Amino acid sequence: MLLELHVKNFALIDEADLTFREGFNILTGETGSGKSILIGSVTTALGGKTSRDVVREGAEYASVELEFESASKEAKKILAKNELPDEDGHYVISRRIQNNGRTVTRINGESCSQNAVKELAECLLDIHGQHEHQSLLYTKNHLLMLDRFSKDEEKDVLEKLKTAYETYSESKKALEENTVDQEARLRDTEYLKYICNEIESANLVPGEEAELETEYKRLKNSRNILEAVGGCRDYIDTGNGSAADNITYGLRSLAKAADYDEKVAEFKEELSQIESLLNDLNRELSSYLDGMDEDEGRLDEVTNRLDLIHHLESRFGGTEENVLKHLEESKEKLAKYEDYDSYIEGLEKRLKESEEELKSHSAELTKIRESRAKVLEKLICEALLELNFEQVQFKIEVRDSGHFTANGRDEAEFLISMNPGEPYRPLAKVASGGELSRIMLGIKSVLADKDSVETLIFDEIDTGISGRTAQKVAERMAVIAGSRQVICITHLPQIASMADAHYLIEKTTDGTRTVTNVRELDERSETEEIARLVGGARITESVMENAAEMKALATEVKKQLRNR
Repeated sequence: MLLELHVKNFALIDEADLTFREGFNILTGETGSGKSILIGSVTTALGGKTSRDVVREGAEYASVELEFESASKEAKKILAKNELPDEDGHYVISRRIQNNGRTVTRINGESCSQNAVKELAECLLDIHGQHEHQSLLYTKNHLLMLDRFSKDEEKDVLEKLKTAYETYSESKKALEENTVDQEARLRDTEYLKYICNEIESANLVPGEEAELETEYKRLKNSRNILEAVGGCRDYIDTGNGSAADNITYGLRSLAKAADYDEKVAEFKEELSQIESLLNDLNRELSSYLDGMDEDEGRLDEVTNRLDLIHHLESRFGGTEENVLKHLEESKEKLAKYEDYDSYIEGLEKRLKESEEELKSHSAELTKIRESRAKVLEKLICEALLELNFEQVQFKIEVRDSGHFTANGRDEAEFLISMNPGEPYRPLAKVASGGELSRIMLGIKSVLADKDSVETLIFDEIDTGISGRTAQKVAERMAVIAGSRQVICITHLPQIASMADAHYLIEKTTDGTRTVTNVRELDERSETEEIARLVGGARITESVMENAAEMKALATEVKKQLRNR
């Protein structure tokens, strides 16, 4: 569940801290007070689109922080996948937006990507915005909802289907790419033979280029190397004043006093070691000079070999490895062409087998969907009846889309009959905006029992309803809040009276600065707010009595509903 929400410098909100409760959390306020801004801050923190415009005028940044507590196993997997800190069921998601547009997102204090936040948010929270019910008008979303309801039954077959579809797609692509006419095949065969012969005749050896480059560098600069090494040897061991002679003189000098002082004896020992090292170096320098080869013929050989290697690299990938890889690929393709009929026959056989497997798994998935659609139809119908659709009939039609996908070959459409005797028709042709909102609430309430998501947010989904329908919607949401945390922004007193916790959103101004504040209401203030929702600007004593009675009745109804 969502424990805390902290918002700072976000649009009209200077700073707000909310502690949410279990059950039904209600937020109310005057039109324009900032209710949608508050929900907007939540969607922003959870990876929604944002801009520097959300930063409050005069502030350097805006920030939103959400603190969750959840037992979701999937959420823990997402932390592990993204190498984020695991705080044992505790999740803190924050986002900071600078006034230059730069944003920083964190999970449990660790910087992360927006995709990681979105993945985690799907496990923790479900937001139903003011216009989300419009998604019911698009049939592509209907299959998603059916699959969401059927995910436990579909899981195994979907995994098999995904694998089969990958094999089918690869087989189909391979056949398409390798189907060529005879003339083109003969032309390609001759070219491939030429390529293979050219590369094979070069006898490339991995690592050879690096060795040749080193040798080329040495041969090209052999005269400079001879002069440098020879000069060094001369300074060490040739002529008067050489290093070797001077060290010898030094040893003789120290030997005269070594028997009289241990420290002098140590100096003599150190100098003896230096003399030994110098003699070793001198022998190595002489050996190197004796082995130096200024053979111009070898330099030509190395140059020509490097030119050949570089020429092949320029044509076939830039490195020795890529040239050799191109050779292997050319050999494979040549082998296919030389036994083309058998190769194509093999591809066709593989495609047919993968298609049959794909058909089998798709058919199995279709059966599951059709079966689960019947169950979902009944549950949604029952939910709609509770939402004051008195004689509604609901149907989910699963049909063949005519093509394969990794999700089978089905499409689904929600159909509804609003009155007895009327045919089933698509939602878009029957339902109004308010009806769509209630239908979505009914679907959400059914799917909530299938989801592990512990928090649902409803942002003014009660637009366009009133009276008995409003009461039915309030009761349905209170039932959902019996097993889930529900946070709802509303303008209806019927819904507000069902609150387990009630928050008031207010906008104040001092003439120069406008600020949105949020506070949790006590019992007296809650009754006053319900009275405002009932009676508007003028709250009389009778309106207050009506509000208190509405709250008392709602409390009793809520108990009855949750104890069913």
